[in-house]
Amino acid sequence: MNRKGFIAIREDDDLIRALLERWLVEVGYSVHPVAGESPCLVIADIPSPRGAPSRIEALQALYAAPILVLSGRFRRGLAGSAEAARRLGVKKVLPKPFTRKELLSAVDEMLEGAE
Repeated sequence: MNRKGFIAIREDDDLIRALLERWLVEVGYSVHPVAGESPCLVIADIPSPRGAPSRIEALQALYAAPILVLSGRFRRGLAGSAEAARRLGVKKVLPKPFTRKELLSAVDEMLEGAE
């Protein structure tokens, strides 16, 4: 299989995490690191806007990789998502619920030019 890189997933809901893992593995990403491997992307659920800044800061301290934020607390649509991403200091926010196509498109956008 053509391996595209390791993506770290920080999602508390077991079912959603399993679905994200399946979708990413199907297109060639790894979701379990090989020894010493750093992620090319971090996908993190942010359940509450109140705790978002501290959670994002902790992830940025832990990983030297872009962060794709997932949350059911953000409005759908480009303008709302772009503004939320700017406020949080991340490149992209993907509001829940989202489709497989939307997730993979967001991942591609985040990693564009990173390789």
